[in-house]
Amino acid sequence: MLRTRFCETFGVRHPVVQGGMQWVGRAELVAAVAEAGALGFLTALTQPTPEALVAEIARCREMTDQPFGVNLTILPSITPPPYDEYRRAIVESGVGIVETAGSNPSDHLPDFHAHGVKVLHKCTSVRHAVKAEGIGVDAVSIDGFECAGHPGEDDVPGLVLIPAVTRRLSIPVIASGGFTDGRGLVAALALGAEGISMGTRFLCTEESPVHRRVKEQIVANSELDTELIFRPLRNTARVASNGVSRKVVEVLDGGGGFPDVRDLVAGARGRKVFEDGDLEAGIWSAGLAQGLIDDIPTVREVVERTVAEAEALISERLAGFRHEEPASA
Repeated sequence: MLRTRFCETFGVRHPVVQGGMQWVGRAELVAAVAEAGALGFLTALTQPTPEALVAEIARCREMTDQPFGVNLTILPSITPPPYDEYRRAIVESGVGIVETAGSNPSDHLPDFHAHGVKVLHKCTSVRHAVKAEGIGVDAVSIDGFECAGHPGEDDVPGLVLIPAVTRRLSIPVIASGGFTDGRGLVAALALGAEGISMGTRFLCTEESPVHRRVKEQIVANSELDTELIFRPLRNTARVASNGVSRKVVEVLDGGGGFPDVRDLVAGARGRKVFEDGDLEAGIWSAGLAQGLIDDIPTVREVVERTVAEAEALISERLAGFRHEEPASA
């Protein structure tokens, strides 16, 4: 079995993570990931209140007795969610693993660690990863430029970013952005990571709680079918290419500001895409990895074939490249 230090630290069988995804990280997907031996995260802010999060955690526990976590994304806002209350909901529900993202999670770490909660923090740069280790997180997930959602503003792809981070950190590093299969897992391990996080791949599975048309569009799309929105605002996000996302790019590139696109990027519109399958209702996240996705399997199939392919590559294909010196005469 392919096991890394990440597996030992977080108590899972396979070095595969399903990170938090807004409107997607719900119990049916996370429980399936856990049952397959990988690490899945409920998305806290998908739930409208801390009390709703408690109920979703309980619902997930009804579906699996395997480890799973909760994603808590902390973003600056004029009217921020009650992050402290969400944190307490996580702790009091007995969840043992949290994925933090967005802003510095230092205000939340003492409470998490006091209750034995291990923290995996998502970063998009070397400097942020080094800072995360310094404040005491247990592991880092590093997002390359290929990822869906927010890749940061440095535009460094995973092939460079992953080894740049792993050579600086002593804690486990999970590679994220562009991963869909065992080839990616082996590549990540070769670059110094101890596992991979997949978003778009898990979005396009049978158990993913989004409309079938979204999944079919991911299969139809290539790696060219994304847009980088909010670039002029230095809040870049990678989303699927559609009429709405292209309009956002056009308006902002033309000198417009956020108020000019506010209605186009409203979260309620993106949620409508996932729930109703109206692919032009709003913006929705998808990474370059969609160019490598050509089916809609079960979560178990994704995890098992990813690990099996990685093990086969390591033991068969890569072993064939070994060069043995000829015996001396």
